[in-house]
Amino acid sequence: MSHSNLKKQTKTGIYWTFFNQFSNYGMQFVIGIVMARLLSPQDYGITALPAVFISLATVFVDSGFGNALIRKPTITEKDLATAFYYSFIIGCVCYAILFTLSPYIANFYNTPILKDLMRVTAITFLWSPLGTPQRIILNRNLDFKTPTKISIVTRLGAGVIGVTFAYCGYGLWALVISSLFSSIASVVLNWIVVRWIPRAGWSKDSFRYLWGYGNKLLASSLLDTAYKNVTPVIIGKCYTPAELGVYNRALGYANLPSQNVTQTVRSVTFPVLSKMQDNDEMLAHSYRRMLRTLCFIVFPMMMILAGLARPLVLVMLTSKWEPCIIYLQILCFSQMWYPVDAINLNLLQVKGRSDLFLRLEIIKKIIGFIIMAVSLTMGILAFCYGCIVYSLFEIMIDTHYTGKMINVGLFRQFRDILPTILLSFFVFGSLLGIVNVITNLYYQIILGFIVALAIYLGCAFFFKFQELKDVKYMLKR
Repeated sequence: MSHSNLKKQTKTGIYWTFFNQFSNYGMQFVIGIVMARLLSPQDYGITALPAVFISLATVFVDSGFGNALIRKPTITEKDLATAFYYSFIIGCVCYAILFTLSPYIANFYNTPILKDLMRVTAITFLWSPLGTPQRIILNRNLDFKTPTKISIVTRLGAGVIGVTFAYCGYGLWALVISSLFSSIASVVLNWIVVRWIPRAGWSKDSFRYLWGYGNKLLASSLLDTAYKNVTPVIIGKCYTPAELGVYNRALGYANLPSQNVTQTVRSVTFPVLSKMQDNDEMLAHSYRRMLRTLCFIVFPMMMILAGLARPLVLVMLTSKWEPCIIYLQILCFSQMWYPVDAINLNLLQVKGRSDLFLRLEIIKKIIGFIIMAVSLTMGILAFCYGCIVYSLFEIMIDTHYTGKMINVGLFRQFRDILPTILLSFFVFGSLLGIVNVITNLYYQIILGFIVALAIYLGCAFFFKFQELKDVKYMLKR
């Protein structure tokens, strides 16, 4: 495939995936506000507890097979069928395990409702693996328009159902029902659009390839998921469900801009970069440009969210969520570095080095658990500061092998994004000044956003940021 054709397909893919993520982000944001007003921090805290075990089980269901199939130059019917059978069997096993363990987990947290909550939530494992081959086929074909339409329909339907049940007084079950509808609707629509059914049996050769590539990604994902979810386990045990709910709300809002934008770019560029995996010069050029543009978009979003955290929380969620303001501000400084970490790890997968991917995850998670063990003993606020320290360690470790592979190490990456970092921090400082001077919360949000956007785009235009031109190019149909 020619470079110009790849460029065109990348642009089209990013356009549709951005549209998908931001429409979903908008719906999730609005629906989340309504749900947070109708539900309590304790409701969110209790539903966060089964999510820990659901996340770990989800890692086993995928096992890295999805990325293995996307990266493989050509796939056969046996490859898809083998991945399908594996995901479905593991999904059933995970449900049986969670169903059995649910009473013990409820006793551990001294929260009886967790027993039924986990058994109902885990039902998704019985049908979610059924849509795996369809998603892989769409991804390999660089068709991001179809998943966008499916995602918007399912998210909108789930949001309406969740708000309706919350308004009718179903409490935390509204969150569960909404999630169940979203997962089953996604599978059904994928089957309707991609009419694939398994036409081959289990293949040892296919499984050997998929497992050979995916087992290290499985181990890496388990480490990463365990690290991210051990925090709710500890907070849920040592603190109250309400405190866990406050922390989870703050983390959820801090994750929305950085992870949505980054996952958009990763999902599109992974199959695209995989096609140039043997051309290091082209790969390095595309990688650096992608990193600069991604940081140019994400960094100011995180700083605007941090600067306007107080008026946003008080206006949209009401004063009962006020404790999450400081958590949200600190976590924004932690999550803003996520794009750098994710893109570096993406490169290792593109080059087929899942062994290095696993090695890095082990090193990082050892450091992360040490930081967590020390900081959580001093409280949730100290842990949030520890997240910033950990995110910086992640970048230093990730860029080591990137520098070796394509000669784009830490200092070159830092030099590439330094102008964006300085400009974003300047925007944050300006917002703090506005919030301190203006007393009306609504004026703080409106004027703050307008001024921040004007400063950022104005300075980027004045200093002739190349990233601004790249964003303009991506926005052109």
